[in-house]
Amino acid sequence: MKTEDIRRILIAGGGMMGKNIAFVFTSKPEYMVSVYDMYEVDVREGIRKNTAELVRRGIISAEELEERLGRVSFTTDIDSPLVKEADLVVEAVYEDMDVKRATFAKLEERCRADAIFCTNSSVMSPTAISRDLEHKERFAGTHFWNPGHLIPLVEVVKSDFTSDETAQTVMEVLAAVGKKPVLCKKDVPGFIANRMQHALWREAISIVEHGIADAETVDTAVKYSFGLRLPQLGPIENADMVGMDLTWNIHDYILPYLEDSHEPSPLLAQLRKEGKQGFKTGEGFRKWTPEEAERTSEDLNSYLIDMIYGK
Repeated sequence: MKTEDIRRILIAGGGMMGKNIAFVFTSKPEYMVSVYDMYEVDVREGIRKNTAELVRRGIISAEELEERLGRVSFTTDIDSPLVKEADLVVEAVYEDMDVKRATFAKLEERCRADAIFCTNSSVMSPTAISRDLEHKERFAGTHFWNPGHLIPLVEVVKSDFTSDETAQTVMEVLAAVGKKPVLCKKDVPGFIANRMQHALWREAISIVEHGIADAETVDTAVKYSFGLRLPQLGPIENADMVGMDLTWNIHDYILPYLEDSHEPSPLLAQLRKEGKQGFKTGEGFRKWTPEEAERTSEDLNSYLIDMIYGK
């Protein structure tokens, strides 16, 4: 299916990510957006809650929000025309391989033969998820980052069978709704950004585990050094900026000392065993009051709005 033929968007799964993804697609007025879920979900109220700060800070008006919500439909009926007539489907159900495969099996039985299917899995293989589909060439990964209505990046992941046309169409549709799509050419665990993110997390946790610095110090070191320039200067750009000779010299010296374990940190395993689940329990690597946890989440959204919209 060509980009210009896409008009009817279906989001399969009305949870946190599904609501935010539905809102994203309403940014294009000619798109009619539907949400399917097995259970009754108040999608519009969920979107209102998630976008309240955007309205409060004047990023969008209350009138524009209501107009966009007017183009969002919801159904619990998988045999609904909203499902059968979809041009593009983005699945955002529970992160479980069997659940995702079962969802797409039901969708393929009902959706049009030329509909494009996308999975919003953050780590699972699109090739594996689409294993039982007849038209694997019309299937791709679309990893929206949480919060999906704020983070610009969407990783479009080609499975072993995704056609170039499908990948290009998905990239163009996402760009048309204001996202920053990037193409992951190979179906590898973690795709692009999560591979880099968790390489950093592994080293950060290792520093704490080995008593080099405490958890708060590690976070402070990131926030007030290279973390500040990352939105403007990516790591490959940075390497080119300082030159291959300096980059090589630094790597030749430091790489033997960096964490390269292929197993989760023993410290992480210990915290997990002790039930120290971070924000959820009030203690993880650091201790958190409910107020601190809530403020950290609110500060993140506020920061993202400042960075993206300049307001």
